Amino acid sequence: MRNLIGALLVLLAASPAVAAPSKTSPALVEEIARLDRAMFDAFNAHDADKLMSFFSKDLEFYHDRDGLVSYEEANNNFHRIFLNVPDLHRELVPGSLEVYPLGDYGALELGAHRFCHRENGRDDCGVFRFVQIWQKGDGQWKVTREISYDH
Repeated sequence: MRNLIGALLVLLAASPAVAAPSKTSPALVEEIARLDRAMFDAFNAHDADKLMSFFSKDLEFYHDRDGLVSYEEANNNFHRIFLNVPDLHRELVPGSLEVYPLGDYGALELGAHRFCHRENGRDDCGVFRFVQIWQKGDGQWKVTREISYDH
């Protein structure tokens, strides 16, 4: 077992997949940050149709509690959440945004966000981690994969 672990460590150390990421251009970081703000302006306005316009129709949304959710299921979930929790809002945790290029495909966005609403007269807030994979096609960015975790 010790030899197997040692061999895996050697392979991982030599693997380009674990090499330090290339420098991300400030323009890409700003573009993804702008998209993140626009997406969650729609979320905070409880405009599910506008929010869903940021997602690809082949969306795979992975949630640590709910598992895999499709575009249609996510759409239904957002509509239901906005009806049931009318004061729910999201803020990006300052300093948590990370952006990495994904070759010709698009970009990887990592971060933490804070969701709050009032419950029983008090603020009920939680901070959760997320990963979004943005694809750029025909001059337009769409989230194709979403991972929401640490709930």
